[in-house]
Amino acid sequence: MNRRPSNLLSSLLLGWISLTSAGSAVAANWTVRAQPAKIVNGAPVLFQVKPPARLNYLKGTWLGHEIPFSFDAASKTWFALAGVSLESTPGNYDLELSGEPTAGKATGQKISFTRKFTIGRGQYPKISVKLSVGGKFTEPDPEQQKQIQEAQQVKKEYLNRVTAEREWSGQFTAPANAAISDVFGSQRVFNGKTSSPHLGLDFRVPTGTPVTAMNAGTVLLARPLYFEGNFVVIDHGQGLLTLYLHLSEFKVKEGDQVKRGQEIGLSGGTGRATGPHLHVAVRWQGTYLDPASLIRLRLPQEASSD
Repeated sequence: MNRRPSNLLSSLLLGWISLTSAGSAVAANWTVRAQPAKIVNGAPVLFQVKPPARLNYLKGTWLGHEIPFSFDAASKTWFALAGVSLESTPGNYDLELSGEPTAGKATGQKISFTRKFTIGRGQYPKISVKLSVGGKFTEPDPEQQKQIQEAQQVKKEYLNRVTAEREWSGQFTAPANAAISDVFGSQRVFNGKTSSPHLGLDFRVPTGTPVTAMNAGTVLLARPLYFEGNFVVIDHGQGLLTLYLHLSEFKVKEGDQVKRGQEIGLSGGTGRATGPHLHVAVRWQGTYLDPASLIRLRLPQEASSD
């Protein structure tokens, strides 16, 4: 009589151990990688995930942003492009993942996993660049201030949009074949006044140089704005935008669908510019990222997209 409770307790304990071991095995079967291996503030990051089961979908949360994953059938890997703002403090941050299995006993039930990644401090130029621009850009009159406010409203309305479908596929390419004149994150000085860090990549090109789309997408904006001059924005889906500033001429209009390498305009010096050049920026869900780092990433290619 005294042995039965003991046996029952042993059975329950063995069952608990078995469940715990199974849970650990499932967690161990998640493979989560980041590219580049060293993540820094101000840079994009590609997450690649192999879950322990086939999934109907996979989504994640990273630095407060929702990130939908796409499935690459060739490698049987889920992937998502995300980023880290310049303002992010170096440290350890969680990538939280959740999905729904397609078959088996867990069908209809969500599975989840959390992987911690370390964010380091990006090394950006500390030397200020002395520039001189027209007074209307540093001390605008009331009419010019009105134009600035109107342009700010346009950017607020358009540049924070997050469309559901991903349009980009494969590598992001440079929009012009030219030398770089200023890099992302550098400190700039206008007429002796230090402004915020440079949030793009500048190409040293003369007026009239063809400017091409860095990847496939839809033209979100193609209009002149006060500081940006003739301004094109391409929406690549899921909150990823590329911005092209100071153009002398448009070759696309709003709503056009473009392919990687397609001509979208000609370079110039419109807006707040010290001379002819091409300023390109990358924006992900409201955060500016280093365009040079995005170009260096090895991204999945879908044959049907180009």
